[in-house]
Amino acid sequence: MPLKQLAPGEMTADDLRDWCSVLNDMTAADMPAEPRWRTDRLSDYLTGSLPDDRRFLFMDRDADGDLVGHASLILFGGEQAGTGVVEMSTRPSARGKGVGSRLLRAVAECAKANGCRTLSVEVIATTPAVGFYDRHGFKRAAVEQRHLLRWADIDWEKIEQAAGRLAAGYRLEYHAGGVPDRLMDSYADVKANLRSSPGNVAFVPEWRGSAYAPALRDSFQTLARRGMRSHIAVAIAEPFGNVVGLTELVVSAQRPTRADQYDTVVAPQHRSYGLAMTMKARLLTELRRAEPQLVDVQTWTLETADDVRWINSELGFVHDVDWYDYEADVEKLLARLDRRR
Repeated sequence: MPLKQLAPGEMTADDLRDWCSVLNDMTAADMPAEPRWRTDRLSDYLTGSLPDDRRFLFMDRDADGDLVGHASLILFGGEQAGTGVVEMSTRPSARGKGVGSRLLRAVAECAKANGCRTLSVEVIATTPAVGFYDRHGFKRAAVEQRHLLRWADIDWEKIEQAAGRLAAGYRLEYHAGGVPDRLMDSYADVKANLRSSPGNVAFVPEWRGSAYAPALRDSFQTLARRGMRSHIAVAIAEPFGNVVGLTELVVSAQRPTRADQYDTVVAPQHRSYGLAMTMKARLLTELRRAEPQLVDVQTWTLETADDVRWINSELGFVHDVDWYDYEADVEKLLARLDRRR
């Protein structure tokens, strides 16, 4: 059967079941300790996107109709998207048969047709995907260290103490599902400092200037549509009531036993007061009540983010594997794929 491109809303129940099966077969082979994907709300995960973003899906079935691989291409920012984000999975039993290359060609051709110049993909350093992307000319743009906090190993007495160590002149608030309107503008102002605090994952792909606060509202709504429950702790400076620090975390319906740490940011003039540690500890105490099914929390930091790694270590996070951020020029990738035919 030919490789098929489709829109997220065109997926059938069988497509979704098969998509999840490939993900879990690959996980079992390459990362057996990782949580498995559930079909619950998988459709929401694939269809939910920000208003200006576009997602394209690709499914490759063999002669018997069995799904042997799939890929997703996300173009951020409407018609002016310069970089597309790729997610691609091949069933282990089908490796070495050209499935990955076929999918990659389809993704690259779609990216080119939609004006996208660069493809970006995240690769776990211990998996066969590293060799695949190396062979296809992708270049390593960054290395991120993933750290895991295992729920069963948490020293809750230490976490509670850290959550209670708050400098004078500040208070903490916890919010589930988003940020109230009264805090949104100052919350957006703090988020704009993210580039000076590297090492975490952003809710939105780029800064939107004066429209950033509305974009944040859209992002929280998109997370909810995708089945991802957001949990947020903010540090507020008194007496003005402005957000000066934040930490974000999500739990997805598709893999509910794992939480994903997103951004942790403190405004420059409020650093050195221990706010990041206190906020992250407070958020863990809230998660203990709100998400009792959790098994672990994962977070990523850049190799150079020593301050972030120290905070995570104090909370009990342990480095387990590196992730590589790979990039490739679309035109060069297509030329390379042509030569490999």
